[in-house]
Amino acid sequence: MGLIAIEGMHFYAHHGFYKEEQVIGGNYQVDVYLTTDFAEAATDDELGKTINYENVYRITKTVMTEKSKLIEHVAYRLIEQVLADFPPVTHIKVRVSKINPPVKGTVDRVFVELEEGR
Repeated sequence: MGLIAIEGMHFYAHHGFYKEEQVIGGNYQVDVYLTTDFAEAATDDELGKTINYENVYRITKTVMTEKSKLIEHVAYRLIEQVLADFPPVTHIKVRVSKINPPVKGTVDRVFVELEEGR
């Protein structure tokens, strides 16, 4: 087993509980960690024997364009889609960060992490 990490994917999206967040939007960062067996890819040097992280990025981008009230829901939808599209993934962890959240104070970011295995 090995770990594939796609960190620091940045998006401008319209998630949030408050109407202003859904209209104005904000900056988000998404990190995805995939556990899978890529031993054959490591020895054979063939992309088809591992998870193509470009495809994971495309899925993430699509999920981020669909509005949600909660970033917990965004993380859940992303996990469900990646697991559906990549059966070799045995475990996934997703972190969705909201940059400069609308709170009464200075906060760099808030994030949620969600994990699922099979």
